[in-house]
Amino acid sequence: MIFENKKPAYTTDLGAMYIADSLEMLESIPDDSLNLVMTSPPFALQRKKEYGNHDQEEYIDWFMSFATLVFKKLKDDGSFVVDFGGAYMKGVPVRSVYNFRVMIRMIDEIGFHLAEDFYWFNPSKLPSPIEWVNKRKLRVKDSVNTIWWFSKTEWPKSDIKNVLVPYSDRMKKLIEDPDKFYSPKMRPSGHDISSSFGRDNGGAIPPNLLQIPNSESNGGYLSGCKKIGIKGHPARFPSKLPEFFIKMLTEPGDLVVDIFGGSNTTGSVAEQLGRKWLSFELSSEYVAASLFRFTDKNSDEETLQKIYNDVLNGKTVRLNKTSN
Repeated sequence: MIFENKKPAYTTDLGAMYIADSLEMLESIPDDSLNLVMTSPPFALQRKKEYGNHDQEEYIDWFMSFATLVFKKLKDDGSFVVDFGGAYMKGVPVRSVYNFRVMIRMIDEIGFHLAEDFYWFNPSKLPSPIEWVNKRKLRVKDSVNTIWWFSKTEWPKSDIKNVLVPYSDRMKKLIEDPDKFYSPKMRPSGHDISSSFGRDNGGAIPPNLLQIPNSESNGGYLSGCKKIGIKGHPARFPSKLPEFFIKMLTEPGDLVVDIFGGSNTTGSVAEQLGRKWLSFELSSEYVAASLFRFTDKNSDEETLQKIYNDVLNGKTVRLNKTSN
């Protein structure tokens, strides 16, 4: 996809990342052309973070301007998946409901449908917020993000066969010999499940609680950042998160967009899965560092520093596809 008067910071075989305002970039995209928008916007926090965020009271109006454009740009069977972190009200141990207000307004005012609500449980998340958990010990740690799967119509493209999870050991035994481990009978609800057991469907249907640790410690991105002495993006989500939704909601050749690109996890996963992608991010430093998701983690410091500087100096870097 070509944007007039805007050149990419870097390109790969299947996608491109831009240092740009997503509102401007979305305006330039043809209506009804996107298969999936997968993103994690800056959260509505009371304490300012280095990656930028808005006060909770301003946040919803700010985000709605992006959501309105996304709705126009999605295909009829397209999806908009948004990861929202939780937050507390200022100065008190009471939860904000901003993420739920966003969800309701997107349905009532824009016309989105809530295809399904997901909850990302991050078992490796540190105890937070410090004041209420560590110091006063009034609340347990906040380890779950809400992820809303919005659709433009009631029938978005989706195939859960692409995200089946391994069977438990007990289920494997049941499939091998159903009569030994299970006696078919009617449930108290009247639902007959006798025909659904003992069949190997290639895996189990996953729940809408996604347990994914955010504890990346290797790979090209952090390795590259360390080699040239810069910090990684402070609010990255793990690759398994966009991977789940890209697999379930798109097919090879579809177009995936991240409107708050950050370290470009979404783009790198889309590339690995054979999807076309676009990513937009305002911070030139974050964009330049995100290059390392597409480079060999064994690349030397000189090579990494050069392409990092090229992006900061306004040059377009051409990268080859990598499985890193």
